[in-house]
Formats: sequence, structure tokens, C-alpha cells
Amino acid sequence: MICSLGDDQWGEKYKENLKNHGVDITHAKITPNVTTGCAQISVAENGENQIVVVPGANNYLSKEDVANSAELIKNADVLIGQLETPFETMLEAFKLSKGIKLFNAAPAQAGIDEILPHCTILCVNEPEASLLTNFDVDITNAVDALKKLLDAGCETVIITLGSKGAVYMSKHDQQPIHVLCEEVVPVDTTGAGDAFVGALATYLVTYKGQPLHQIIGAACHVATLSVTKEGTQKSYPEKIDAFNREYQYIKL
Repeated sequence: MICSLGDDQWGEKYKENLKNHGVDITHAKITPNVTTGCAQISVAENGENQIVVVPGANNYLSKEDVANSAELIKNADVLIGQLETPFETMLEAFKLSKGIKLFNAAPAQAGIDEILPHCTILCVNEPEASLLTNFDVDITNAVDALKKLLDAGCETVIITLGSKGAVYMSKHDQQPIHVLCEEVVPVDTTGAGDAFVGALATYLVTYKGQPLHQIIGAACHVATLSVTKEGTQKSYPEKIDAFNREYQYIKL
């Protein structure tokens, strides 16, 4: 994990939490005189959420940190970037990476076109896709959104659709595909996108022989399991055989 934490009690606790989960914290820096980034989450009765983010030390992850982690970034099988840290820092890291560059453009932010040609995979939800394409994206026009984002330079684009699964399309294979997922009664949807992206990155490396529609299906399954429990990290399944089934998909 390459990150910036505050020099408050939460920064040290978070480093310990990462370490306890088997995460290498060599590049998890403590930034002096800054609070650790945090979020206030409200969850409605139907499981939908609203989040207020206070970035704190996240805003201090810099190009210098990328330079200090250059060898790790260059040689990583997969690099995940997102927008809770400065865009310029993500762009610098993506330019260095020689592996799979997985960009989760969340939270939604305009003016990020420069990074798209460096993305092996762009992963966005419907509101994020809407901001990047300048039209309201849903299942009925998702193929148009996929094509527009591919034209922007991405190699592969995935749009997650909540309970409807995900759609994707690649430059090297112009067939858009809708991967379905089981519907459940959500308890708390917070962190489902992170669960999807984390599982996707893991399976891209550990199940290279699987077709992309099955890897996306497995990631959808992990995200689906996460919304049936309260919380974010604590809702993620720790041990799961996501490939003990065949995930359904439709060619669009």
C-alpha cells in the first residue's frame, strides 16, 4: 500500500490494521501536522449510502512519494489508482507502471482525460460514467458510454451497475458484454465499489486463465456479499472460492 496517513492516533492504528491484514506498509508514510483522512457515512433503510469525505493526509500523497516507490510501481503486476488522492500523483504512477493499470475513477471527478490513455482498465459506476461522458448512463445506453470511454484512450472499460452487475468492452474485442449478478436485499451498500475493485485486481493476477467475464462475475459476487452486511472493511469476505460457479453473461 502506497499511502499518506496523519500523525494522529488514527494514522498509527491504520498502519497496524493494514499490517494485521497482511499488507506491506513500507510505503505507508505518516505526514506530520495533518489528520488522517476519514469519512462520515450515513446509510438509509434501503441500504443506500451518502458519504462526506475529509481527505486530510490523503491530499499529501505526492509525486515524490511515487518517485520513492518507483521500483515497486514499475514491477507490480497490477496498480490500482483512484481519486481520493491527488490526480497528478495518480497520473505520475500510471505513467511509470508496466503492469495492469486499474483506474477506479471514484469519487466522480471531471477533468481527468489525461490519465485515460494510460489505463489498462477503467472502472466506474453509473454516476461516474455519466460525469465522464456528459450524459446520464444506465443499462439502456451503457454501450454508448463504453464506446465513448474507449475512444478516450482506455484499453478496457467496466461500468458497474449495482444489482444489475456490470458491462464491459475492450479495444481488442469490440463485443460489449453484460455480466449478471444475483440480487440480494442490501443492508449497507457502502464500500461495494471498493470490494469489486479489490477483488477484480486480485483475480486478474491470481486467475489469469479465466475469461474477463468470469473475473468480473467473481468480483460482482464479492461486492454482492459485502452489501449483505453492515460496514465497509468488516463486510468483505475474507475467504471465498469465487470460481466454484459459472457466472452468467449476455453479449449486447
